[in-house]
Amino acid sequence: MRNRKKTVKLGRSAAHRRSLLANLTCSLIQHGKIRTTLGKAKALRPVAEKMVTLGKRGDLHARRQAIAFLRQKDSVKALFEKVAPASKDRQGGYCRITKLGERVSDSAPMALIEWVDGIATDEAEDDATETAEA
Repeated sequence: MRNRKKTVKLGRSAAHRRSLLANLTCSLIQHGKIRTTLGKAKALRPVAEKMVTLGKRGDLHARRQAIAFLRQKDSVKALFEKVAPASKDRQGGYCRITKLGERVSDSAPMALIEWVDGIATDEAEDDATETAEA
């Protein structure tokens, strides 16, 4: 029986899936929103929300847990300094998934996952200013 088995396997081994989710989480932290397949977005949401919860705790142990999972210190720094403080009043539900339709090449369902509070880090702000200036 499949009772109480929540893990979405995504057609990957456990190590590959963990690396994929860590990299997607880092991309979400750095850019504020990412476009990916619906299955990956649904698998990413619990992981990203757990990282925000660690960021809201803000202690050394939480920072070390985030570094152990994400393995990118600049992403952890952005998580603790920008993403978590922006969500300090929210009790949960930090991410929003918006369905975008199907991908042209293989008809895979696509989705946009973003922070509900509209958190923009340095890279996302730089991209926005470059677009506005052009």
